[in-house]
Amino acid sequence: MIDELFPVVDSSGNVIGSASRKECHSGTFLLHPVIHLHVFDEFGKLFLQHRSLSKDIQPGKWDTSVGGHIDFGETVEEALAREAREELGLSLTTTVPLYTYIHRSDKEAEYVNTFATVCNPTEITIDYNEISEGLFFEMQTIESLLQTGCFTPNFELEFQRLKEQLPFIYEHFSIK
Repeated sequence: MIDELFPVVDSSGNVIGSASRKECHSGTFLLHPVIHLHVFDEFGKLFLQHRSLSKDIQPGKWDTSVGGHIDFGETVEEALAREAREELGLSLTTTVPLYTYIHRSDKEAEYVNTFATVCNPTEITIDYNEISEGLFFEMQTIESLLQTGCFTPNFELEFQRLKEQLPFIYEHFSIK
């Protein structure tokens, strides 16, 4: 299997080179871009994925609805559509960009491009090679589970940013 090639970006998200997945995830802290998509239902529940135990980063933890790397030569929008299709079987029609930020873990550094969308739960078809399960959570339930170890550290940090955007998201998508 050929190692995936990721773009390497500067702190503004501009591509300045490329590196393999292995290089990016081995403690080099080469800044590489990813997408996160928060999927809500019409009532404001947030879909979370339970990461497969085969994942090389944070296996078995609950995480963002959709998350994935941007491949070298791929745009943010192309990666967003590809990852939503691969992980949840979603054909995105309307998304809204929320924010970007840099996340640094003990193994890597990511330039995170975050979006939101709304869908009917019946539209989701989970790829069980990527995700072991997925559920829609009430925001209060997520709040009560923070700091228990069930979420990825990145999701816990991002959830704080997401909460600040909820009025905008709810208004944009006319969530009840």
